[in-house]
Amino acid sequence: MTDLINPIPDPTQTPFERIRQVDEDDQEFWSARDLMPILEYTKWQNFKTVLLKAQIACENSGNDPADHFTDASKMVAIGSDAKREVEDMHLSRYACYLVVQNADPAKEVVALGQTYFAVQTRRQELGDAGALAELTEEQRRLLLRQRIKAQNTDLASAAKNAGVITSQDFAVFQNHGYRGLYNGLTAEGIHKRKRLKKSQYILDHMGATELAANLFRSTQAEEKLRRDQVEGKDAANDVHYQSGVVVRRAIAELGGTMPEDLPTADSIKKLERAEKKRLTAPKSKGKKANED
Repeated sequence: MTDLINPIPDPTQTPFERIRQVDEDDQEFWSARDLMPILEYTKWQNFKTVLLKAQIACENSGNDPADHFTDASKMVAIGSDAKREVEDMHLSRYACYLVVQNADPAKEVVALGQTYFAVQTRRQELGDAGALAELTEEQRRLLLRQRIKAQNTDLASAAKNAGVITSQDFAVFQNHGYRGLYNGLTAEGIHKRKRLKKSQYILDHMGATELAANLFRSTQAEEKLRRDQVEGKDAANDVHYQSGVVVRRAIAELGGTMPEDLPTADSIKKLERAEKKRLTAPKSKGKKANED
């Protein structure tokens, strides 16, 4: 990448936004060398280990690392106005997201990075979902509900590999995800908050926005469980909780409504029955009538 165009830094921006660069093709990227000190790494060799883990995670997610991690070089000052060329890597937004996910979680700035890039990744997902935005609220609910059903199966599989075996284990695991996303509320607490009956399933009474937040929580938890090869129920529960927390931070960063404050939707079962009826209804004979 050449002829970089760097805007004047805005002191109100996060440090991650301030080091964001744009190339001559108007493609954004981040320099790994610039990201390294922000994440409080002092040695390039140590940071390269994090970059390698991120590239492996990228590949395991079905993406080509070459699309997100580009070898590069950077000129750095070495004193007396002298400079030398050092190894660098240019990172896409998604690559940065994977880097902070694989960085030292004990560092407070890493949590900030996870939130920032979760927001950016979410914005990209929303941008890529143009077709979804053109659907009605009811159609979006139906589509997202089906996606969550499939995703929760994948999440359960990943959790089982980590040691979440029994139905009771999984109930506790699920509650950790809800608690992270819903500011401490368990499934029972959400039921009460949404004024649902005991027999009513939470996900069946979520609008499209709330379903999307829960889908994001689930996908992030599954990805981290598999990527980090998490072992043990307690560790799996913490991963699910932290995934909920990160998504909640992303909602706050975007200025969205917190999921517990979103309105309770009518049962999606009604929509499913109506859609099934529409799909199975006899085809209109309008064309024949016109021909007559």
